[in-house]
Amino acid sequence: MKTLQDLLNSGVEGRGVLVRSDLNVPLEDGKITDPGRIIASVPTLKALVEAGAKVVVMAHLGRPKGAVDPKLSLAPVAERLAAELGRNVQLAGDVVGQDALARSEGLTDGDVLLLENVRFDPRETSKDDAERGKLAAALVELVGDDGAFVSDGFGVVHRKQASVYDVAKLLPSYSGTLVEEEVGVLAKLTSEPDQPYAVVLGGSKVSDKLAVIEALAPKVDTLVIGGGMCFTFLAAQGHPVGNSLLQEEMIDTCKDLLDRYADVIHVPRDVVAADSFSADAQAKTVDAHQIPDGWMGLDIGPESAKRFGAVLGAAKTIFWNGPMGVFEFEKFAAGTRAVAEAIVKATGKGAFSVVGGGDSAAAVRQLGLPEDGFSHISTGGGASLEYLEGKELPGLAVLEVKGE
Repeated sequence: MKTLQDLLNSGVEGRGVLVRSDLNVPLEDGKITDPGRIIASVPTLKALVEAGAKVVVMAHLGRPKGAVDPKLSLAPVAERLAAELGRNVQLAGDVVGQDALARSEGLTDGDVLLLENVRFDPRETSKDDAERGKLAAALVELVGDDGAFVSDGFGVVHRKQASVYDVAKLLPSYSGTLVEEEVGVLAKLTSEPDQPYAVVLGGSKVSDKLAVIEALAPKVDTLVIGGGMCFTFLAAQGHPVGNSLLQEEMIDTCKDLLDRYADVIHVPRDVVAADSFSADAQAKTVDAHQIPDGWMGLDIGPESAKRFGAVLGAAKTIFWNGPMGVFEFEKFAAGTRAVAEAIVKATGKGAFSVVGGGDSAAAVRQLGLPEDGFSHISTGGGASLEYLEGKELPGLAVLEVKGE
């Protein structure tokens, strides 16, 4: 896989460079609530700008399903990106239409053009290779015959999409600094990591994490289960879970996992239960097997947090993906905070810790925890998991066979 430095060494002054960034940040009332992915994209873009490239950035926001949705415009992203880069960032009014073409033709050395949400074009996510290929060809036209492609959106490299996969087949292609760093970090987790190795998985659905559980359980010393998914495991142990999140179709699978990895998988012994799903719900801590009828678990309890923290404190390698509870509600954030703080403490003692993007990264920032307290905070939740599962990621595989 050729890198950004390889491209810079070959010379980019005056050349058009297509960059696929991951700028899919959360919005609330049109305002960015967590700019982490924008900030992470800056080093690659800045290096290209300073080298005199004409930079055309592709990115998506949300899931507009191939139709223009003003609420998912990249306008607020362009504004924040400009502030982070310290220079003007043009926003095209379309993806590959007249405005994008006109603006790209007018770029001078060091200019940055951000195309409108690439998922406004239905061809971006099409399952039809020919349709994606047509969009990719139009994107390549924006940078010209001597252009290059830099893949720097790690959060989308597991997608076979036009701006991720197909453009890389048409241009000399390189990994950006973010993708290069992410791959290096995840490789450390899969090739002889220091032991003890602990994995913390949360989030809502067992089905979303089943493949990574199957892949990692035979390799790790401890696998901690929290979040909404823990209640399917508790049900598999025969415990009532009230109105807690439950995947009934996964109960037998969880029974099998608990049987096979009884010495590895750890589930909560107590939970914080609530009488409703709301920030001001009545809440109480109960044993994990005594959730009252009509109540729902929204966080791991203090005993579980202490127990999980002790396990993490002894680990030399830690991977965390998924919060322990509904951390967005202060009343149910203690479990996530306790686990995160235990990881920070372990990191301070020399452990190698990786936060697997998504809600875990958002929790770190929302709870005010020090980002430098972790060895690495990934920008790609789904991509990180699929990498650890051992799956081939299309956006990486195509880079390995393409380059200048």
